[in-house]
Amino acid sequence: MTPYLERRNPTVKLAVLFVCSLATLFVLNPLTLGVLTALAIVSALTTTRLTPTKLLAASLPFAAFGLGLLTVNALSRPGTEVFPDLPVRVTSEGLAIGVALALRTTVIGMLSISFIASTPPRDLMTSLTQHARLSPRFAYALLAGFRLLQLLPSEWQSIRAAQAVRAPLGRDGMPRTGLAGFGSASFSLLVVSIRSGERIAQALESRGLGAGPRTVWRPVPLDARDAALAGIVLAAFALTAAAGVAAGTGLSLA
Repeated sequence: MTPYLERRNPTVKLAVLFVCSLATLFVLNPLTLGVLTALAIVSALTTTRLTPTKLLAASLPFAAFGLGLLTVNALSRPGTEVFPDLPVRVTSEGLAIGVALALRTTVIGMLSISFIASTPPRDLMTSLTQHARLSPRFAYALLAGFRLLQLLPSEWQSIRAAQAVRAPLGRDGMPRTGLAGFGSASFSLLVVSIRSGERIAQALESRGLGAGPRTVWRPVPLDARDAALAGIVLAAFALTAAAGVAAGTGLSLA
């Protein structure tokens, strides 16, 4: 059975992601942000095809960025020292702000992962053209660029394989490409990307992209269930923040 989020309209999901991410910037308390993080994790695991292992792997960049925010704030902000015996100065104010900023990153990251995992690129661009009135010139150009990015890893492997065939063998019998070979492969990949971009641009122009009104093949539906999704997510976010404010922990570091 298709997961719940995959059946919902991409434009609505993108709008909800933007609103929730923007609202998260006004929530400062770690407890409230921790609850929002837990809700985001549960929703990602129950409404998408993501497994705990895949979700953990996808969240590593956000976790690393959050850890950097926590470290910088804990070590650089003035305030009361927490561990006086340490050779570095760690303040309670810095820890509180660092944890809040790290959890903000986690909340936005989890919501973004859920959106990406449940939204095919073609459906997103079709929905933006159909419902958000985005110009097809931009929508299909973005889609073509995304497809090109997906092909770059295989192009890189082909270039490196061709280099390995021509490279001299070392004493261990392995090809010796070295740092110069890596730079040459990077330049070759850049050239391949530019030529591919030119071919894509010519193909889009030859099909009259942006020349006038266009019909939509396989339109993406938009109905009351999408409005219900937006209402549920925004209500859950607002209730969590309101509960934090009522408990005295919603919009402060106290």
